[in-house]
Amino acid sequence: MALAGVLAAKRVTGRSTLKDETFLFLGAGEAALGIADLIAFAITQENEGMTLEEARRNIWLFDSKGLIVEGRGHLTEHKLRYAHPGQASQTAFVEAVRALSPTGIIGVSTIAKSFNQEVLELMAEINERPLIFALSNPTSKSECSFQEAVQHTKGKVIFASGSPFPALIWEGKTLVPGQSNNCYIFPGLGLSVVLTQMRRVKMEHFYLAANTVAGMTSEAQLAQGCLFPPLGEVRHVSAAIAAAVAKKEKEEGRLRVPDQEDWLAYAKAAMYDPLARE
Repeated sequence: MALAGVLAAKRVTGRSTLKDETFLFLGAGEAALGIADLIAFAITQENEGMTLEEARRNIWLFDSKGLIVEGRGHLTEHKLRYAHPGQASQTAFVEAVRALSPTGIIGVSTIAKSFNQEVLELMAEINERPLIFALSNPTSKSECSFQEAVQHTKGKVIFASGSPFPALIWEGKTLVPGQSNNCYIFPGLGLSVVLTQMRRVKMEHFYLAANTVAGMTSEAQLAQGCLFPPLGEVRHVSAAIAAAVAKKEKEEGRLRVPDQEDWLAYAKAAMYDPLARE
């Protein structure tokens, strides 16, 4: 879902490829590494011939000991692939932002208010439309609130969160935060596994699912600041993901079940409806 938000944000910033972005993560645990790996994979998919090693250079991690850089101690094998040369290991997050000038910061730290006023104002100074993804939950552990992000960037922020936040009015315009909720992708990806009987779920399937979600966000929703389709459409999103994955399996010659003329209709028909009468 974080990747879906990043992909949808391209339609707001006008940037054509993720290789034009620089991402700085606050937090370097499993969540951060999983998102970072998937963003790196997406960069290679958008740029033919680019390696994962090259794509990872667009991504930096900041853990409890500071910015992860080449030569710094206390690094696990997983973190080492994001230990880049050319920077000092900043110990204050705001200084890492100042040094790297990221286009987006992604919070998976569970440290409340760590995207403070100084960080948010600096991101708005560096970027015309800064990406601020405060993904930790529950709300009490979110890196910042939607209101704080809007206020301290003077409405410039492109926001996503792991916790729900209410809409707000900014300069007479209603802004709606997008919640990066796993319920958009996991049910649809699970449905695709059932329908296709696929044996392995790969990075390409998560990338395809993220692209599907990003493509289903309307221009009207983007104009309100929301990067994701309404949660009320989640069943349709699930069916679309399942259909997209099934078509991909067919294209790659991996489809282990009979092909369907209309995979979207087939996916919808296969879904359990708790409101349907028997």
